[in-house]
Amino acid sequence: MTINPAIVVGVDGSDTSKAAAAWAARAAARHAVPLRLVAAQPATLAYGGPLMASQEFYDDLDRETKRVLAEAKDVAAAAAPGLEAETVIVNSSPIPVMLDESERARMIVLGTRGLGAVRGALLGSVTAALATHARCPLVVVPTVDTDPADGPVVVGVDGSANSAPAVEAAFTEASLRAAPLVAVHAWSDVDFDTLPAAVEEIPWPGLAENEEATLAESLAGWQERFPDVDVRRVVVRDRAVEQLLDQSHTAQLVVVGSHGRGGFRGMLLGSTSRALLHRIERPLMIVRERR
Repeated sequence: MTINPAIVVGVDGSDTSKAAAAWAARAAARHAVPLRLVAAQPATLAYGGPLMASQEFYDDLDRETKRVLAEAKDVAAAAAPGLEAETVIVNSSPIPVMLDESERARMIVLGTRGLGAVRGALLGSVTAALATHARCPLVVVPTVDTDPADGPVVVGVDGSANSAPAVEAAFTEASLRAAPLVAVHAWSDVDFDTLPAAVEEIPWPGLAENEEATLAESLAGWQERFPDVDVRRVVVRDRAVEQLLDQSHTAQLVVVGSHGRGGFRGMLLGSTSRALLHRIERPLMIVRERR
């Protein structure tokens, strides 16, 4: 096991990739860990491989990839002066490269969109694959203008064991940022407009009390471990995606688990994290339990 695992950022030269490099650099400085900038060159483009081209083509590709990495390193240095950072080129496709990096990384950071074409851009398919299969937390940086210094960290909590790693990560990030934490427990994804009138006979006040207790139990122990973090609790009868999106508008980071309880109280389902990936405008951290 790596003693001081690095934060790894995927680099392809796109604007969101540069934003991811800056975000990752600030995160590495907060965590006091190294930064690792990784660019993937598909193995099929290796000289002498299935796709044949001149040596000059591959030399140009290599020079361009090194330029992109150097540019990303400059972006990182500007975001976190003095940070230890390394650049790496791996001759493989982006998904297997980043999945392999996730085995050892503290977290993986990606932009939501890449450049495409032959440089192994960090496209939506890469992000989706990492969100499902990464062995460490994944942070997706959607825009160039991110990380407002005065915003809270927002975490989705569903009361299941699967959301516990997300809660821990959110408390850690809030503490490192000296930011407040908003713990959101949206306890129904049912479309009440489609239900019969008898739904009004459901004892909502009693259910609400139970859900308040669920959130309190999920936070128990963490508030004692992180006494410096000011926690605001939000418990609502609503869909998780809509509540997290609403809370994200002023947040500097949103944290969710990749799977949740399911059923009536289902919150952090795979569909929730996937929906947030497509709609959220703030950095999103998806935390899966390490195995």
